[in-house]
Amino acid sequence: MGQTLPSTCDTLIIGAGMSGLAAGIRLAQYDQNVVVLDRHALWGGLNSFYKKAGRPFDVGLHALTNYVDKGTRGKPLTRILRQLRIPYDALELGQQWISESAFPGVKLRFSNDFQLLRSEVAEKFPSQIDGFDRLSAYLAEYPDLPSDGPPVFARTRLAEYLTDEQLVDLLLLPILYYGSPTPSDIEWGSFVVLWKSLYEEGFARPKGGVRTILSLLRDRFRELGGQLHMRQGVSQVLHENGKAIGVRLDSGHEIRAARILSSAGLVETMDLCGEALNKQYSEDKFAGEMTFVECISLLDTPLQDLGHDKTITFFNSSERLVYEAPTDAFDCQSGVICCPDHYDNQVPQHEPALRLTLRAHPKMWFQMGDEEYAAAKHAAWQQGHAAILPFAPDIRDHTVFVDTFTPRTVRKFTGHSRGVVYGSPTKSPDGTTDLENLFLMGTDQGFLGIVGAMLSGIAMANVHALQTSPS
Repeated sequence: MGQTLPSTCDTLIIGAGMSGLAAGIRLAQYDQNVVVLDRHALWGGLNSFYKKAGRPFDVGLHALTNYVDKGTRGKPLTRILRQLRIPYDALELGQQWISESAFPGVKLRFSNDFQLLRSEVAEKFPSQIDGFDRLSAYLAEYPDLPSDGPPVFARTRLAEYLTDEQLVDLLLLPILYYGSPTPSDIEWGSFVVLWKSLYEEGFARPKGGVRTILSLLRDRFRELGGQLHMRQGVSQVLHENGKAIGVRLDSGHEIRAARILSSAGLVETMDLCGEALNKQYSEDKFAGEMTFVECISLLDTPLQDLGHDKTITFFNSSERLVYEAPTDAFDCQSGVICCPDHYDNQVPQHEPALRLTLRAHPKMWFQMGDEEYAAAKHAAWQQGHAAILPFAPDIRDHTVFVDTFTPRTVRKFTGHSRGVVYGSPTKSPDGTTDLENLFLMGTDQGFLGIVGAMLSGIAMANVHALQTSPS
């Protein structure tokens, strides 16, 4: 039985993704009247799930990053579980087998044991190992928080430690694909967060996939009395005298709130605030460019039987790293190959799966008619799987079902401008906006990944809804 929409609340949250649900749980624990709204039928935002032709699919990130063992203190994963009061064992995490960053003629393998990556660098780039060790030691002590002030980019800082450009590219490839809105580089604070997430800690997957996490978050929020309203899109943020006071829904219903936390994104949130702020934070100036097309192939044969045992392969087929918006609808020079069954303790899916992620043009997909759109998706699958043959087996004769999402899919189900995945290059580390009592969380606040999204929701709830009173 659905809940009745309220007319007032303490905190209103736009978006029922990881950050929105985590923020809602945190506030409901302190007896706030919290309302979470989302335009769509399923919660999760960028990281969600669905069924097609009776087959289950996960979408979004390929792994839960920041893996640490149960009982590890002071790390992002265990911090968020403690603050949300979710038992570690409830996630039923299985660790990755092994992943790699692969260029022509050279690969760096890595796992949840950092020493494997170090040994790979020592073997394949012996002249760089001293610099790599100094870099690792420095990053281990660096705060894992989004940075404020003028941006400094990773390549500039990495050059202080590493002189081999190929090694820099190999280390950057997974990091860029897992969180950079900026072509060919990434802001230094985000690099630090992702270095720790991917290399120092590592990848895992809950038994049952992303829906396991989402079910835990949804159920915990509801247990605490939080109101989750799906199919309730926000059409306008209401404000007076520079202060946000509530929202108007697509239906016309209005809800007044002491504060609003939005995971919709910088451009998207400002678009809800009226013409003046919409123009100031226009798509042309502030929207990112990095978006993707992903082909999910279900197979008749386990990938291990085809000779492939990697969990995730970040591949680049040219000598130098290619990470930028392509000039065509998609580009196969670099991307991500993910095998979601290649984690410990996984429940067998309907069929074995391979997910192939390629860079996509941020505008071209929206200009296609239906026939051209379907043809472009098929071309991405055909050309993409031909291009990855140096890095993965040929699955085309073993494929029994394919589903493909594009920037159009991302925009439809998240509202993200241009269908971009990592938001705007302009971040708000403290979550503040040009309106009092309106705050950002999630990607455009600066945290990255599933764990980062939840950490962002908790942090913004703590700072802006628990430690302060609305103006």
